[in-house]
Amino acid sequence: MMTRREIVIAALRHRETPVTPYHADFTLQEYERMVKFTGDKNFYEKYGGYLHYMQYWGYPTEREDRKEHFTDDFGVTWNRSGADKDIGVVDEPSIPEPDISLYRTPFLNEARIRKECEELLAAKEDKFCFAGIGFSMFERLWSYVGMENALIYMLTDKEFVHELLDRICDFNLKVIDIFNDYPFDGIYFGDDWGQQKGMIMGAPLWREFIKPRMAKMYARAKKNGKFILQHSCGDIQDVFDDLIEIGLDCYQTFQPEIYDIAAVKEKYGDRLSFWGGISTQAQLPNKTPEEIRKTVRSTLEIMRKGGGYILAPTHAIPQDVPPENVIAMLEEFRAQR
Repeated sequence: MMTRREIVIAALRHRETPVTPYHADFTLQEYERMVKFTGDKNFYEKYGGYLHYMQYWGYPTEREDRKEHFTDDFGVTWNRSGADKDIGVVDEPSIPEPDISLYRTPFLNEARIRKECEELLAAKEDKFCFAGIGFSMFERLWSYVGMENALIYMLTDKEFVHELLDRICDFNLKVIDIFNDYPFDGIYFGDDWGQQKGMIMGAPLWREFIKPRMAKMYARAKKNGKFILQHSCGDIQDVFDDLIEIGLDCYQTFQPEIYDIAAVKEKYGDRLSFWGGISTQAQLPNKTPEEIRKTVRSTLEIMRKGGGYILAPTHAIPQDVPPENVIAMLEEFRAQR
């Protein structure tokens, strides 16, 4: 009998498996809501997800993990007092103008990263286990300078953007080197490049600024034979071929309101694996439990052929999803008839 880890690895190698691996993440607010609804703080464990991972985001400098305002290892101050209570929004750019002398080398909290790696591995059971870097390139850029400025500087101050992205990449490579000391199955990169239609910065600027650094990070992570998993919300189909070229194994998140999932599976399914497919934007908040069950079954029918698929919501489940819909989804994940 195959372990959950073996099933994920087989799927990522585009082999059909006895069951399609599945996973679900939750925002803190939705998880608390589900605990109250089920009366069980460990409710999700009963459904047997296949993935086990953590992300390095840049820790609060004083372990102020759940405070509304905190400053991370990169010197960026975040505000979680508004609608976004998981990540928050940047109060003010820490690099307010395109001057690389304003950059300060982040604090590499190696002891904490290693502690979390060890804790992750100790609790992995038989799951596919990996570590990740959130805000890994473009998002780290705009967290320093602001979103609008990041896009403007890509056109007006190219040398500054290249210098800053090189510093971000160099720091990430040090984190990857720490991850490579541990027997993880993969390394995950979080970095949003897409919007509802097309890419935030457009494919040409992505290729100029983002692709070369992602290629360096993928190559460093693949040095020990690890799988590469990449998160980006939105429509990034314009660069799927580029991502495959530089070594991507699995793309997440795979949004059915953006992609024709059958067409994308047909075109890329033998070269790229997909993780997601159950919409947290259009489906989970708005459909009935029975409609959710049908959605899971129809998505599986399209995506399971030839492997290359991890069944999951397209993002961490937000707090506007009815608990009944979450249960219906998880029950269908487990049943897979």
